[in-house]
Amino acid sequence: MTNANSKKKLKVWSLSLGCPKNRVDSERLLGSLGVPVSHVEHMGRADLVFINTCGFIDPAVRESVRAVLDAGNRLGSCKKKPLLAVGGCMVGRYGAEGLAQDLPEVDLWLPTADLPRWAALVTQKLGLPLPPEHMPGGGRLLSTGPSYAWLKVGEGCRHNCAFCTIPSIRGGLKSLTAEHIVDEAKALLGQGVRELALVAQDLTAWGADMGLKNGLPSLLEKLTDLEGLAWLRLLYLYPTGVTPELLQLIRDTGPPLLPYLDIPLQHAHPDVLSRMGRPFAGNPRRVLDTVRQILPHAALRTTFIVGYPGETEEHFESLCRFVEESSFQHVGVFAYHAEEGTVAATLPDQVPDEVKQWRRDTLMDIQADISERLLAAHVGTRMQVLVDAPHPEWPGLHSGRVWLQAPEVDGITYVSGPGVTPGALVECDIVENTEYDLTALA
Repeated sequence: MTNANSKKKLKVWSLSLGCPKNRVDSERLLGSLGVPVSHVEHMGRADLVFINTCGFIDPAVRESVRAVLDAGNRLGSCKKKPLLAVGGCMVGRYGAEGLAQDLPEVDLWLPTADLPRWAALVTQKLGLPLPPEHMPGGGRLLSTGPSYAWLKVGEGCRHNCAFCTIPSIRGGLKSLTAEHIVDEAKALLGQGVRELALVAQDLTAWGADMGLKNGLPSLLEKLTDLEGLAWLRLLYLYPTGVTPELLQLIRDTGPPLLPYLDIPLQHAHPDVLSRMGRPFAGNPRRVLDTVRQILPHAALRTTFIVGYPGETEEHFESLCRFVEESSFQHVGVFAYHAEEGTVAATLPDQVPDEVKQWRRDTLMDIQADISERLLAAHVGTRMQVLVDAPHPEWPGLHSGRVWLQAPEVDGITYVSGPGVTPGALVECDIVENTEYDLTALA
């Protein structure tokens, strides 16, 4: 593509794998190229094919490799081959040089270490003028519709959990400045977004690398008064960072700051938590007791790893009892994967794969009953529903969410009636529930 064509729309086919933080990286890249961008459904018609990979665990790596191979096969017969650019955590984990030998069809590798330069690297390869260094709000090209957007507040992680590859891929904690975050939030709200979901590997650590002792509460105070913000949601709160001061701020602030807390505990038994290098190894219930004391009606989400090295049947049964007693609104369960380069991969007493899967299915069955019971309590009440998108098959029906449902990771609310359009916040009657979803009428 030559500079003479730079005013034309750049046709892009993109795929973002893995977590919401990757989606933000993709949106920032595509919005920061300095030229108008239009998405195309068929990659063969694109000027740029961009795949943002995940490298967190082995199944995600295999999915990423399959996506790249599929793109290479589909583009191989194109008369005018688009630029195939691949970025993200798989590149950060294994390195562009090593991957290039196995995946020669890729034209441009974008390692996570080069995130600030992604736009410049892509435009240079396309023959476009270099993009402006400072794009308003990070130059995000939203892929989530008008209802919500993810707002990433930092990179990397300062913790060293024995099972996790993130610090080796993304590096240590690097907080974005409050000014940058607020500017991006304003830009997103200016596009009509109603909900901002703050996301980081550990939100509670925001600002620690800049010497801030009360970072997250100070950031929240800057965001909650922004015009147009209906909901502000917090995801990935490290247990030790869920302090009484933070909880009191959430309680006293009220809307738009939602009492929704995603606190990844990873396990409940002290022996397993200790082997994981996790906090609260002696008493994992302490953080839940603090939350319930200050925010008794909070919606709690957490994640657990089953089949961790050394996890016995007794350990697993203890975890099951913990989940039954704790009544989490949402639970994600992952079967442990031994990841190369982690401490956990070298531990003795690895658990057989079939046992891991059985434990995952068992815990998910327990949580399904809890989720159904908690959702049933809302049937017959009126709640606000934030409408996300029209249903692809049923005219007049839309998918949306009530405040206790985070985008992409929790269940949804099916909603229909007057005023139900994407981006609308509608008062509705909750009329039905399933294990994970609600049905509402406006």
